[in-house]
Formats: sequence, C-alpha cells, structure tokens
Amino acid sequence: MSVSPLRRALLSVSDKTGLVELARGLAEAGVEIYSTGGTRRHLEQEGFTVHDIAQYTGFPEMMDGRVKTLHPKVFAGILCRHDRQDDMEALAEHSICSFELVVVNLYPFEETIARPDVTRSEAIEQIDIGGPSLVRAAAKNHHFVAIVTDPQQYAQVLKEVMEGGSTSLELRQQLAADAFAKTADYDRAIADYFVEKSEGVQFPQRMTLQLERQAELRYGENPHQAAALYRGTQSAGASLMTARQLNGKELSYNNLLDLDSALQIAQSFEDPAVSVVKHNNPCGAAVAESISDATRNAMTGDPLSAFGSVLGINREVDEATAEILAEPGLFIEAIVAPGFSDRALEILTTKPKWKKNVRLMDVQNIEQQADELQLRYLAGQGLLVQTPDNAPDEPDQWEVVTETKPDDTLLAELKFAWQIVRHIKSNAIALCRDRTLVGAGAGQMSRVDSVEIAIRKAKDRVAGAVLSSDAFFPFADSIVQAADAGVVAIIQPGGSRRDDEVIDACNERQLPMVFTGRRHFKH
Repeated sequence: MSVSPLRRALLSVSDKTGLVELARGLAEAGVEIYSTGGTRRHLEQEGFTVHDIAQYTGFPEMMDGRVKTLHPKVFAGILCRHDRQDDMEALAEHSICSFELVVVNLYPFEETIARPDVTRSEAIEQIDIGGPSLVRAAAKNHHFVAIVTDPQQYAQVLKEVMEGGSTSLELRQQLAADAFAKTADYDRAIADYFVEKSEGVQFPQRMTLQLERQAELRYGENPHQAAALYRGTQSAGASLMTARQLNGKELSYNNLLDLDSALQIAQSFEDPAVSVVKHNNPCGAAVAESISDATRNAMTGDPLSAFGSVLGINREVDEATAEILAEPGLFIEAIVAPGFSDRALEILTTKPKWKKNVRLMDVQNIEQQADELQLRYLAGQGLLVQTPDNAPDEPDQWEVVTETKPDDTLLAELKFAWQIVRHIKSNAIALCRDRTLVGAGAGQMSRVDSVEIAIRKAKDRVAGAVLSSDAFFPFADSIVQAADAGVVAIIQPGGSRRDDEVIDACNERQLPMVFTGRRHFKH
C-alpha cells in the first residue's frame, strides 16, 4: 500500500498542552491546519494560519459548541479510502478535502465529575459527542489517517512527518489502538456515572475497571513470574500511584506490596507514626511526640525481622530520623513518606552501605487517604469487592467487661494496640508497650499459636505490655498464656459463645479487658 502524503490535519483539542509545538512542526512540514473554535483561536493568537471548520463546511458552530464538527464534509474527508477511485471521485464531486491527521482530546468528563460540588447538568455538558466521533472515524480509517489523542504522542508523530512527509502504518495502527481504548474508557466513565446516579447503590449491577499500564516490572513475587503495574484512571488520594521516587533501584512487585501496606499503616495515625513492614505484615510500629522518636521505637519492635524491611512514615523525614535509619547494622529496602528534608536526603543517599539501592518514595498530602473499593481476584475471572477497613473505631462504644478497669494510661496503650492489629494478617495478635509494637503474631491458623509467637517476639518486653486480638478468643487458654507472660490488659471484639469463660479468666487474674464489638480480620 502506498503512503498518502500528509497534506491536511484537523485539530480540535480540549487540553492545549503541546499544541503550539505540534502546530509549528506541522506548519514547517507544509501541512494545512483546520480547526474548531477554541483551538483555532488559540493557534491564531500564536500567529498560525488556520482554516476555520465552520467556513470550510459552510455551517456555523451552534448550541454553544455542541454542534461543530458533525458534518459530512468533515467525516467524508476522514473516512475516505485513498486507494479507492470511487471514494476519491466522491470527494472531488462534493469539494471535500481529505484529512490525513486528526488530533483530538476529549472534554474532561472524569475531571469534572471528580469535583465534589459538580452538578448533573455540568457533568452532562462535559460529555463529548463530536470528539469521540472524530476519534472513532479516524481510528477506523487508520490505513490512511493518523489519530492522535494524547499530547504525549505529538513528538513521535512529528518525527515521522518531518522525516518522511507522512506517518507509518505501524504508528497509525498503534495510535488507532490507543484511540479505541481512549473512547472505550471515556464511555465507561460516563456509563458508570449514570449507573451510580440512577441506582444510588454502593455496588452497581455492572462494574468496569479502567487501568493504564504504568510499568513492566522485572518479575513478580518470584523471578519466574512476569508482572506489571497498572493504575486506575480515576485514582484519587495519596497513594503509591501519586508517589515520586527520589532514589534507589526500580521498585519490585514485592516492594510495591510492602510499601502500600506501610503507607496505609502510617496514614491511619494522626500523631507522628512509623511502620516497619516485612512480607506485608508490620514487624514494628510506633507513635511518639516526634518522628525521630517514633522511628527509633519502631525499629526496636522486632530488630531481626526489620532487616531488609520497608518503612512507612507519616511526617517529613528530618535529619534526626535519617541519622537513626543510617546507623550501622540496619538495612532498609524502601521508605515512603510525605517528603524528605534536604539534609535527610543527603544522609540516606550517602551514609549507609545500602545508600544507592534504597527506594525513597515521596507521597504528598499523606493525610488524604484513597477512599476506594478493595478488589481481590478469584480464579476464573471472579472478583471480590468490599469497602476498606479504614473506618475509625469509636472508643466511647467500647465496653470494659471485667471487674478491673484500665486507667487512662492503659487505655491509651489499648487504643494504639487496637489500631495496629487491624493491619496484621489474621489470626492477628499484637503486643504493645509505650505505644510501640513489641511483638506480633500473624497469619496463623490457630489464635493460640499467634499468641505464642507474639510473646516469643516480645521477649522480656511482654511484661507490662497490652494485648490486642483482631477477633474474639474462642477459649480462655490464650488469656491464661498471656497473663502468665506478664500482659497487663487485653482488647478484643468479643462475641464468642465462651465470652463468660474468657472474662472469668481475666477476673481471676485481675486483668482488665475491653470489648470493642468490631472485628478486624485481614486475610
């Protein structure tokens, strides 16, 4: 198939990013530019010669721009097949120009509906009609027409035009694939908006996912597994998807999982907080008056497991914190935080032995947590969907069920222990002292085993610690075990048929226990 020279381009864009540079390159290549209202005025103000679509079609833009490109002289010029004599004769008969390049980006519908105060009428006006029609027509006829839907594609298109006077079929095919994906995502966003508004339910009858590939990873959980990172096109809130990497090697699949867990834990606390994560479980965590104190305390939670860990920090990393993390004997894979001071960044990238490899992730606005549904896949294209377990617990609804009552100091410890246990894989047990996680029992099939592991991890720090359990104790054996080890208070959801036995075991040992009435399984 012979290559059609690029004679004319139709430009109609909402996002003007890079438009002037694109037009300048096309003009230098001798390409005639046709355009619509806002785009035309923008280019004319920059000194370009632009043909007005309304003058070309002989039909004015109307209804506040709702109708402007929807005309046979536009679509015939896009859809004509250059290797068909009858198509080209039809163009000549009706004085229609062919377009070999169409540049369109759509009205910002998704950005509009993301505004909390947006009205339905405002959303409707941002539903593009002419744009998607142009995109689909050009993409359909990609054998002869290049369709550009993203400013990031401008440079590659210009390169080919400047070098050969046209675009290659290979590029046009890729642009067409991108274009159809773009219109599909656009239509899904509109459909989802109307479904949510009409049904008024949390889980609509039909759910669509709009994802863009951000990176191909070196491998997955293991070297023999392939992996990639995708981002939702409507991602909101502070997350790894909004993070900026300041230092270190490429993030791995496992790094991303651990960083996500570390960030969620750090985000859940208002006071200066640090979480130390290994294999998707916290092996250390602490809150304190300063972020440096929280860091030192968190790193002492389980020093053995903390080797090669990932950290989540909810304050800017300052010099004092960086000095702690750079101490000999520590090895850290990655850190996510809302910024690093200049001095902290210098220390972490020059002082430790692992300075070149540590991934430093800067996530701004860390207090704005992503409020989104959680998705988990099942084999056979099944999908479990749930709301996240991030609703705050209400201590005023807790019940002290034992004869011995916790004082204010002990209650503060129990609050911290209860907040951290929800982030540990079930069956989950957390032992805490001085608002620091000193022992965690995670992911065991038996709650008794989780208690044993937490006690073993805590060592001599178990004496005087409080214990939290993500679910009820079905028997009193774990209570006896914890009390004998030196635990001074317990917090758990309650709800077992043997709650009375568990309460009696606490009363016999003058051990205060609080029922929260809420379970925090994390499978």
